[in-house]
Amino acid sequence: ASVYLTGTWATTRTFASSSLARKDGDEPQGHLPGHPSSVFLTSLNDSFFDSVKPKTLSGNKNAKGGIPTYRLMDGVGRLLPGVTDEMVNITQSEAVKMYRTMLLLPAIDVILYNAQRQGRISFMMTSYGEEGAVVGSAAGLDAKDQVFAQYRESGVLLWREFSLDHFMSQVFGAEDDLCGGRQMPVHFGSTQHHFHTISSPLATQIPQAAGAGYALKRTKGREGNVVICYFGEGAASEGDFHAGMNLASTTKSPVIFFVRNNGYAISTPAAEQFRGDGIASRGPGYGMLTIRVDGNDALAVRSAVQAAKSKALSEQRPVLIEAMTYRVGHHSTSDDSSAYRSKQAVESWKQMDNPLHRMRNFLTHRGWWNDQLEQETKVQHRKAVIEAMGRAEKKKRPQLSSLFEGTYRGELPANLKEQRAELAELLEKYGSLPGWSKELAKHAHAGKDMEQYREKQRT
Repeated sequence: ASVYLTGTWATTRTFASSSLARKDGDEPQGHLPGHPSSVFLTSLNDSFFDSVKPKTLSGNKNAKGGIPTYRLMDGVGRLLPGVTDEMVNITQSEAVKMYRTMLLLPAIDVILYNAQRQGRISFMMTSYGEEGAVVGSAAGLDAKDQVFAQYRESGVLLWREFSLDHFMSQVFGAEDDLCGGRQMPVHFGSTQHHFHTISSPLATQIPQAAGAGYALKRTKGREGNVVICYFGEGAASEGDFHAGMNLASTTKSPVIFFVRNNGYAISTPAAEQFRGDGIASRGPGYGMLTIRVDGNDALAVRSAVQAAKSKALSEQRPVLIEAMTYRVGHHSTSDDSSAYRSKQAVESWKQMDNPLHRMRNFLTHRGWWNDQLEQETKVQHRKAVIEAMGRAEKKKRPQLSSLFEGTYRGELPANLKEQRAELAELLEKYGSLPGWSKELAKHAHAGKDMEQYREKQRT
């Protein structure tokens, strides 16, 4: 068990029974396979427990009343008493890049959200309120660390210099989309950026990340990299969460499980999802080093991820990070959050502990930012986003034959050949109809690439 970052690391193998004073008649420490570090008790009442209490530094009053939360800045961006610049350990250029990336997210969100409402794209999910957790975590990683994301982590890609053209091509399903136009909007993937393709079903990426972490530790030349897996507290209610956590722990794989606890699983508030102390309380149950961090403090998130990576590699074990934040926006464009929370509450959260305001104030206090830079950056971001969207909207969609590519290497199986031929026949039969021809014109080659498969089927 260890203490780190002002006492906020949760101990991983501390059971309630081991912290109790032994009484006369108690058996010595047990040696059964399931609990080699536990002690035997004869007191039935003392053997029950319902909380996980991490070790804390002596005199740390904030650690009482549940798992503590690590932070460096207060709600308005000032370093907390006792926090020094050496503890933050960030250069001006990196801090400014973090804030610029954080500002880019709402610029994208507002434009694409409106585009969906105008019928120009089919779907959108925003990052409002969670910019600090996403960008802060990205800043704590190496560019070659593997990322398994959920669907609010576009800021990780942007931090890694993922271009706005690629971003918009994915959203519009253009022919140069790295995912081949097959994914819902904001479900990114990029081999170059070590960002695994996002899946809509909740929590499927968690066991995948555990397996990837195990592969990394067995791959020569990748000993210095980790896997980070993002998900929300709602996804932690899925079975894959438990399977992935246990797999990573038992294989001692260098995986950082990063849960964004934003208060809501779509419309279900956290208080109705679980009775325990958040998601962090589950880490020790898997023998996992755990920390809870203020997710709206981008600097604290960065520091926690850096430390988690160091520990995951040096101790060869997974780490759980719970970032406490708030989802200011709707769950998605399919959701209206006013049906289950008040607009007043949302407006209050926009002002309280706002990650953008806190980071801006941190920079301003050091003379690294000013009102002119703020205005110029917002104008530049908006212009760049609109121009990239305009280019993507004019691009053709992928050619239809690509629908059958990319799953199997070599020759296609018989069932896919049959489906491809069937589509070719349908295009021959109906392709000249107004509705069909209009849609076909949006694709590269207007469906002509399918003709060869119709002819092959006939022969």
